[in-house]
Amino acid sequence: MEKSLQRCVLLVTLSLFFFISIAVSLSVPFVFFHGIGGGCSDDQMRNLTKLLNNYSTGSCVEIGNGKQDSVFMPLTQQASIACEKIKQMPELSDGYNIVGVSQGNLVARGLIEFCDNAPPVFNYVSLGGPHAGVAAIPEWCNVSSLFVCVCQPCTITFFFTITITITTTMRFLCLQNWFCKILKAFFSQVYDDHVQGFIAPSNFVKIPTKITEYLEHSKYLPKLNNERPGEKNSTYKERFTSLHNLVLIMFEKDDVLIPKESSWFGYYPDGDNTTILPPRKTKLYTEDWIGLKTLDAAGKLKFVSLPGAHIQITDDEVVEYVVPYLQNEYTLSSEHEAM
Repeated sequence: MEKSLQRCVLLVTLSLFFFISIAVSLSVPFVFFHGIGGGCSDDQMRNLTKLLNNYSTGSCVEIGNGKQDSVFMPLTQQASIACEKIKQMPELSDGYNIVGVSQGNLVARGLIEFCDNAPPVFNYVSLGGPHAGVAAIPEWCNVSSLFVCVCQPCTITFFFTITITITTTMRFLCLQNWFCKILKAFFSQVYDDHVQGFIAPSNFVKIPTKITEYLEHSKYLPKLNNERPGEKNSTYKERFTSLHNLVLIMFEKDDVLIPKESSWFGYYPDGDNTTILPPRKTKLYTEDWIGLKTLDAAGKLKFVSLPGAHIQITDDEVVEYVVPYLQNEYTLSSEHEAM
């Protein structure tokens, strides 16, 4: 009887040991941030989110009312709202991945760098993000008017991924240059405090020949990129370098971001609006202001170039270049760690 009891206790002990020791793998969820003038309910964003959910689990995070607030809410406020939303999503409490589109990348980076007491971000994939800024209005905005002949339903992508959907009933459409005129108007006053506090894209305009004004008056990008002399914040760098992977996707025919290399953190040197420095030649990289060089040295930084126009990415390209960074898992055992 006593031996049988001992055997029973031993079996129970071994069973508990093996049960506790077995690691349980769970997929890391992702969140998605759309660009300016877009919304999580847009067909393009819904389709992309649906495609990604075929391989992982996640959702598009809306800031405010979406379209309007993406244009007229300052990026500091957008990043703050994103921070609070993420902290209220229990499914993200153990960590998550991020996919950003165009301006949405700056919200994503604000979330990574500025958000206190937030769950960790493991992998971050950036599609056409204006990380180093934009220096000018697209050249096609200098055309006096834009004529579009329409025979089939289509979507026209404008500056910073603002889109207008055209139906089959609209056989011919003449779009005047009103949108470009607005852009030109705010560019002429881009470092005005009122513009900075009201127009989201003004927060990442960086005119190389106006660096003093940029550093003094731009409300978002200089802080995000740790650019201001004497104001480098080590916490921003620590948080950014905690990423497991940073994937920067640039579009070769991008005529929206000026320069397109901004998607890789490449940019013009101060005072020069003609020479474009590759990312590894910029001060942001060489002096490691936000940890880009550190990530690169650790093999965690990936530069990807795709042949399309701004945010023109095929499903196959999404599967090849985005999906692999959304298929990481955390392992649940005595310790919790993302693989």
